Amino acid sequence: MRQCELLDLCRSSLYYHPKPVLPADLALMRRLDELHLAHPFLGARRLARMLERCGIEVGRRHVGSLMRLMGLEAIYRKQRTSLPGKGHQVYPYLLGGVAIERPNQVWATDITYVPMAQGFAYLVAIVDLFSRKVLAFRVGNALASDFCVEALQEALARYGTPEIFNTDQGSQFTAEEFTAVLLAKGVRVSMDGKGRWVDNVFVERLWRSVKYEQIYLHAHETMRELKEALTSYFGFYNVRRPHQSLKYRTPDEVYFGPGELKKAA
Repeated sequence: MRQCELLDLCRSSLYYHPKPVLPADLALMRRLDELHLAHPFLGARRLARMLERCGIEVGRRHVGSLMRLMGLEAIYRKQRTSLPGKGHQVYPYLLGGVAIERPNQVWATDITYVPMAQGFAYLVAIVDLFSRKVLAFRVGNALASDFCVEALQEALARYGTPEIFNTDQGSQFTAEEFTAVLLAKGVRVSMDGKGRWVDNVFVERLWRSVKYEQIYLHAHETMRELKEALTSYFGFYNVRRPHQSLKYRTPDEVYFGPGELKKAA
């Protein structure tokens, strides 16, 4: 009882075991993920109507519940973005009018839902916005801060520190265990505020690429298999995949520069 008081938890929740997601709902979540990637501006009402056109009878409230489980939210201008956790500090938005002109100037992160053969996972990635390079990633089975902190710590250990780190106001990123890692390194923390949904567009493009080029082509059975597949894909994405927005250079070529790549080779 004392532990629940300290953590501000209801005692009944301590003994609660969540029910497994039904196979029919897993299939529906996969379809919702595809529709959200194609039409990220659609909310639960319109997604339910689109599913009906495909012969899938489902109510908007059930669609909304599944979207919350998946961490999906319609992208449009609104008063509030992702909600911070209770008691979490929200930092000001620092990218207004800032030209991103060099590697390690601004990093960003986000979380996405990943369907598997049986079940699903969540993927978080740390991205350098100038080069689009994926600096680190982790997969987890819950929308928590721990695997986000692990990805952040790996990126900092391998690539140094950015000047600014930008996130949305999701509870995983407003949590003290996440922001403390950045503040200890002297990184300026920036968080998307009202009307700033467009700032995550580069990470959203990454999700579209990884899902259509890797996730949807394979039915990964286990978390280990998923991690190995993503490790291989992000190696390809960083080193060999040319990006139109980078004038058909790779993220590594832009991040390191041709001179540093030759030294590495």
